[in-house]
Amino acid sequence: MPPQDDFAAALLTEIETGWPATARPSQLAPPDAWAIWLILAGRGWGKTRTGAEFVLSRVLAGAAERIALVAPTAADARDVMVEGQSGILAVAPPWFRPVYEPSKRRLTFPNGATATTFSAEEADRLRGPQHDLAWCDEIAAWRDPMAWDMLAFGMRLGRNPQTCVTTTPRPTKLIRELVARADVVVTRGSSYENKDNLAPQFFAAIVKKYEGTRLGRQELLAEILSDTPGALWSHAIIEAARLSAAPPLQRIVVAIDPAVTSGDDADETGIVVVGRDAAGHGYVLQDLSGKYSPTEWAKVAVTAYQTHRADRIVAERNNGGDMVQATIRMVDRNAALSTVWASRGKVTRAEPVSALYEQGRMHHIGSFPQLEDQMTNFTSDFDREAAGYSPDRLDALVWAVTELLVKPMSSFGVFEFYRQKAAEIKAAQLVEDDEEDEDEN
Repeated sequence: MPPQDDFAAALLTEIETGWPATARPSQLAPPDAWAIWLILAGRGWGKTRTGAEFVLSRVLAGAAERIALVAPTAADARDVMVEGQSGILAVAPPWFRPVYEPSKRRLTFPNGATATTFSAEEADRLRGPQHDLAWCDEIAAWRDPMAWDMLAFGMRLGRNPQTCVTTTPRPTKLIRELVARADVVVTRGSSYENKDNLAPQFFAAIVKKYEGTRLGRQELLAEILSDTPGALWSHAIIEAARLSAAPPLQRIVVAIDPAVTSGDDADETGIVVVGRDAAGHGYVLQDLSGKYSPTEWAKVAVTAYQTHRADRIVAERNNGGDMVQATIRMVDRNAALSTVWASRGKVTRAEPVSALYEQGRMHHIGSFPQLEDQMTNFTSDFDREAAGYSPDRLDALVWAVTELLVKPMSSFGVFEFYRQKAAEIKAAQLVEDDEEDEDEN
């Protein structure tokens, strides 16, 4: 650390030419004494840089000594908040760069202030520590909302403990509650505000693809979307289904909806773990979906099968045929495996699963933001191109719940025949009505 006079000069230079001079006004902390600053912004807005600079400014000013850095996972805290391109280590000036000790999950600044990283997946780690400053990243993706409560109990040091929350919004219960609170300062921003600092390819390949879609409104414009009209699931139904722990389970399955390709533009592979208890209730235990190569998704699924002591892997084979089974067998030749064929449409398969949620027989153990996004945006006329994504997480959920809880209906073929005929008659009637209207005009 420089001598006192040098330190003061360096700090003055930082104020005149550093972040306060280059940031957009919306990226600077609000004035006055506030407790929570909630930043709801689109992808690429500069949320990480804002959070890191906020922490640094408070430490430099001597206003924070014990800081909590909380992310969805431990890897997110390390790779984004601390070591990321816009993380604390990157934005700190050389003369005030903290010492990072990954094994202790701790950063120590030259003036003695310390910041500790936490994972929202391990809420109990926040039960004891006290803090005077916190930065919470992507809170809408936290699997266990209890982490927020544990953090709040520990925000009791200093005269005015403050929490900065940076996140792309999702209509989770926690986000809605924070927005509604009178003591929360809310800053909103879209991806377009930071266009000058983003790669042209980002706008050419990503933004243009999702402009005008519901996903784009959420991820780019940072809108908190309400329930989609006609969706098979609502946020209220999913929230009512949420539990903190599952009872003893009789069966557990790992369901896979494999992607056709594995390139950058490929769909995700849906991998969801679901259990069933003796009372006939289902429990979503884990969502491991992501963009994987075939070998990678097979390893992820088999690891989940072994970790949860599942009794079966269920995999859709429409897009892979024997390849799906062969890929899993390369990883574990003894895993109990069933392959299923999607002979019916997505909506037809999903409706019985939706009914189980309405009956209160399905529960989520924790939060699964991306899966729940797909559920609450899935309608009877779901259009993949209009939505901007394929609901692979939802497909995997449907396969798992169908295996555990949905009983095949007797004479289903007859039912499906008349269902299709009814749809055709309705469509024909609509055409006839349109023609009559045109004749009248």
